[in-house]
Amino acid sequence: MKQTLAQASCAAPFSLLGPEKNKQITTLRAWHPDAVKIHVSWPNSSTPSSELSLDTSSGLFTAEFTDFPESSLYTLEVITAEKTFSYTDPYQFKEEAFHAVHFIDHEPMNLYHQAGAQLTSVERDNQNVDGTRFSVYAPNASAVSVIGDFNGWDGRLHPMEKTSMGFWVLFVPELGEGQRYKYQVKDGAGNALPHKSDPIGFSAEQYPSHASLVYNHNTYQWNDSDWMEARKQDKYENPMSIYEVHLGSWKRPDEENENRYLSYKSLAATLIPYVKDMGYTHIELMPVSEFPFDGSWGYQPVGMFSPTSRFGDPDEFKCFVDQCHQAGIGVIIDWVPAHFPEDGHGLARFDGSCVYEYEDPRKGWHPDWNSCIYDFGKDTVRQFLVANALFWLDKFHIDGLRVDAVASMLYLDYSRNDGEWIPNVDGGNENYEAISLLRWCNEEVYKHFPDAMTIAEESTSFPKVSRPVFEGGLGFGFKWNMGWMHDSLHYISKDPAYRRYHHGDITFSMVYAYDESFVLPISHDEVVHGKGSLIGKMPGDEWQQAANQRSYAAFMYGHPGKKLNFMGNELGQSREWNHDGQLDWDLLEYPKHKGMQALYRDLNHMYKAFPALYDNDHNHKGFMWLDHENADQSVVSFVRRSQTGSQRIYVVTNFTPIPREHFRIGVEDDRQLKLILNTDNSVYWGSDFDVQPRLNAEVCPWNNQPFSVQLTIPPLATVFYVTD
Repeated sequence: MKQTLAQASCAAPFSLLGPEKNKQITTLRAWHPDAVKIHVSWPNSSTPSSELSLDTSSGLFTAEFTDFPESSLYTLEVITAEKTFSYTDPYQFKEEAFHAVHFIDHEPMNLYHQAGAQLTSVERDNQNVDGTRFSVYAPNASAVSVIGDFNGWDGRLHPMEKTSMGFWVLFVPELGEGQRYKYQVKDGAGNALPHKSDPIGFSAEQYPSHASLVYNHNTYQWNDSDWMEARKQDKYENPMSIYEVHLGSWKRPDEENENRYLSYKSLAATLIPYVKDMGYTHIELMPVSEFPFDGSWGYQPVGMFSPTSRFGDPDEFKCFVDQCHQAGIGVIIDWVPAHFPEDGHGLARFDGSCVYEYEDPRKGWHPDWNSCIYDFGKDTVRQFLVANALFWLDKFHIDGLRVDAVASMLYLDYSRNDGEWIPNVDGGNENYEAISLLRWCNEEVYKHFPDAMTIAEESTSFPKVSRPVFEGGLGFGFKWNMGWMHDSLHYISKDPAYRRYHHGDITFSMVYAYDESFVLPISHDEVVHGKGSLIGKMPGDEWQQAANQRSYAAFMYGHPGKKLNFMGNELGQSREWNHDGQLDWDLLEYPKHKGMQALYRDLNHMYKAFPALYDNDHNHKGFMWLDHENADQSVVSFVRRSQTGSQRIYVVTNFTPIPREHFRIGVEDDRQLKLILNTDNSVYWGSDFDVQPRLNAEVCPWNNQPFSVQLTIPPLATVFYVTD
């Protein structure tokens, strides 16, 4: 007994420490290896204080009582060679320590309400004892201790008790918010592992400590009730233009500022007004779960329940979200349930065994990202991931989860060669366990937070990604249209002289546009790793590059599907994204870049102002090609219709530098058309080629329509006309 305490290898401290009654005798044991004397006292009892006897030199002190006040709270006074201090003994609270595990497996949300470091108050001796209840899952560990500033990071002082469910528990009185802590874990053979951060820790420090912090989620007062009510509107019938942001490199502090990043508070003061002015409806944040390596951009998360402390504490992140909502802006976060890194303080081989990851590297190791893959078939891992999805929606009022790398979860052979993967029970390559998890996760999200949404980054033709589970789908609300992104960028990067041979790339997306509920993404992945910036993909001289991007951006806003643009696209910066810097804001001194920004601003505001561009996004009736076969002239034309059918917007794009005058398109009725946007306008650094502000329909059938109009399409431009 003494040896296990001295070696921090005790798995059942409640059987060794605290009070133990045997018939009429109660034996009290206390452990402190540096103590010279220990006294026990009962503040609310008339029982006199008593000195415990040292059991040889082990640090174990004992005393026997015939009149031990069992229901009374006792404290221990510890005298060492250097100091004297008192504390309330944690080992008199066994039932309180075990309380958490009675509820953890009932439903996913219980996990983050019970496990981790929970501030709680227990009643003893007619008084409330405040403290922190710790609970960590390490089923194959031989010993676990909670360590921190409160015990000098000494794993001998607060050993935890193992429960039948594999959780280790301890209630530590008088331990409050802000305390730093980690877990000292020993594997099944008794070998010490690197100190572990709390898998369900609510706040965390950066390198070098990576310590978890006790945090109170119940103090922040939200002021977004109007937004939370308004977001109940049907998302499919409302505009959604998303500004994707990497918080660390959107903008950096001034050189005089010692901070490396803008804080959540500073971002709220600068980013939110910018997004509001630019007309975006949502911000999508690249992962904010705590992560150790800046270069991973957050896609190698370790603290799944902690907003990264690079920018501030959890309440400051809540305030950022709150202020977004008060400004009428939704917040989507990138969520990474596919994999996690090997960092010693994290989840990898958490108790010396594969607690969170598949054990076989053919399933448990991701060759692309050199990271561990969650074991999607293990009940505890499934609950951990689903609970985490719910946590962000619950505690931080997040409006949507964009789920990263879904394709890597769905397929067992993703990025693997023959012989490097294990087929499923039917001999196929689908990961049934991951599919089941994603369905369950989406069901839980929409059950508990029906006004929120999930968005899949899924790059294959896996069926029904954004269809309900009861219809055989994965249950996501939306899916990124990676096919549209790939094909359209391939097309627009071609010299206009050769686009005629690739015309299908710009039109093919409408063949499957209604198979899923799509978001059209021009994301960070397209402007990094040597791919160049968005404007850098465009052919031609400086003017043509800018004109190509403007026409392409407007084509995107006319095309069915919600919109997503990565930060910096709107600046037309030629340098590809660098996470160690900031966007090239100084470019706005120049007309070309100021014009590009003005175009994106006007596209967003136009998009929100005209229901025909969004409220029929997912209905065949909302779109009709006028001409998708004009490869020779590289011109596409189509009409967008509102749900009521009263509003029609005609969109025409000229993907060549040759202006098209007297160009005829069919129209559905004889109403006059009014120009609402022309990407060639001089405000956008266009050529200001003369176009008609209004078009009168003629009784001249064209494009299978009873009427038609003649218009001028400027070079490398998109024009929008609305029925007046």
